This record gives sequence, C-alpha cells and structure tokens, in this order.
Amino acid sequence: MDLYSIENLTLSLADMTAKPLFGAAPRIEILKGLTFTIPKGAVVGIVGGSGSGKSTLGRALVRLLEPSGGSIRFDGTDITHLPEPALRPLRRRFQMIFQDPMSSLNPRHRVGTIIAEPLRLHGMEAVPARVARALDHVGLPQSFAARFPHELSGGQRQRVGIARAIALEPDFILADEIVSGLDVSSQAQVLNLLERLVADLGLTLAFISHDLSVIRRLCQRTIVLHQGQIVEDRPTKDLFAAPQATYTRDLLDAIPLPDPAQAWG
Repeated sequence: MDLYSIENLTLSLADMTAKPLFGAAPRIEILKGLTFTIPKGAVVGIVGGSGSGKSTLGRALVRLLEPSGGSIRFDGTDITHLPEPALRPLRRRFQMIFQDPMSSLNPRHRVGTIIAEPLRLHGMEAVPARVARALDHVGLPQSFAARFPHELSGGQRQRVGIARAIALEPDFILADEIVSGLDVSSQAQVLNLLERLVADLGLTLAFISHDLSVIRRLCQRTIVLHQGQIVEDRPTKDLFAAPQATYTRDLLDAIPLPDPAQAWG
C-alpha cells in the first residue's frame, strides 16, 4: 500500500535574481509534472545534481512548500493545498531531518528541550519519557539531554536531529542531504542508524542526496531527477547495474570507484 501518491506535480518559485521595475518577480518552474508513489515501509532515494529540484520536491512532500499544480496524497488524504489548520494534525506523521544540524538546532536550548519542543507543540503526553526513548533510539546517553548543541560532534548533532524527528512517532521521514557534511566514519554510523530505525520503527524514508554511493548503500528504490523531471525511477540494484538515462550514467561515472577496473554493476 502506498503512503504517498504524487501525480503530475508542478511547483514554481519566484525568481529572486530578477528585479522587475513593476509587478511581481517572474516565476521559475522547478518541478515539471512528477508522478510517482512511495510505498509504506520503503526506503526511497531521491538523487540529482545541484538545481535538479530534489530538495524542492522534498519540501513539497512535507508541505513546507505548496505545489503549483498536480496532487500529493498522503495515506489517502489530499494534502496538496490543505490549509494549515487542517494540515497541522497530519504534520506529526511526516517529519524532516535537515542537512545542517547546527543551523536547525537552537544553540540556546539544551538537547532535551530541543527534542521536547515538537512534542509539546503537538500536545503529546509523557514528554520526558518520550525524550529519553528518542535518545535511546539514536544511541545517545540520557546525560546528553543536558548538553548544548555546541558541545556535540557533528555526528552527535545529527543524531539529535534524528531523535527530534522520531520522538513524534511519525510514519514518514524526509532526510535531506543529512550525511553530506560528515566524515566517512560518521556517515557510516548515521546510515546504519537509519537502517535500524526503519526496521525497528516501521518508518517510511525518503533520502535526498547528490551522492549515488550513499543512495546505493541505503535505498531500495531510486528516483533520479534532472532539471525538475524524473529521468529514472527504478529499483536501486537495477539502476546501478544498467542505468537507462544518459544523465544517470553521467552521475555514476562521476563517482570514484575503489577499484578503477570494476564497474558499478
């Protein structure tokens, strides 16, 4: 059963580089008629180069951006243009983990307060117990609840961001380039953590990245975006074994292989 069903999705944003003398700035079409589904329990990669539209798509899925056309259905509910009062009860069910945890975590708040904030916003009960459980899920000691973000490493801060997202017990998590700023060891630890959380909590995950090697490691299915359009949407194993789109082959060719004599397939 599909958790998300997206049909002919378009999204335009104002061109902030344009400076018209009169009237509003012209709009640029970022997403151009996207149609795909995300099944419940799936781990789906969304990959593409800079400007491909992948982060815009992610923000549309969690309704941080409102589409210009088409439709987004979440667990059977059309959320495309749902007003905020009606959308608020659903927001607990889809959460986002951001690329830069330092900028998304309030530096003046302790970790426990940061994780508790969305719980209180949504009127959840037993907040201290939920915070403790979230820290445990991401492998951080309970003592970390008293720390400030600047006292943590990059990998630990990203774990706090993950804890904040899962504390609400969502059905869906969008992870936008969340390992791109981490060293290789921390990347591997965060990817292992996400795999475990998907299995243990029954999460559906969309993982946005420009790095196909990370997508290959984590995702069962991969959507490749280029200039706001889907050029491939296939099982990840098949995509790496025999990429069909020239753009996908170019992305694969740009990734250094451990052994140059080998191919991705």
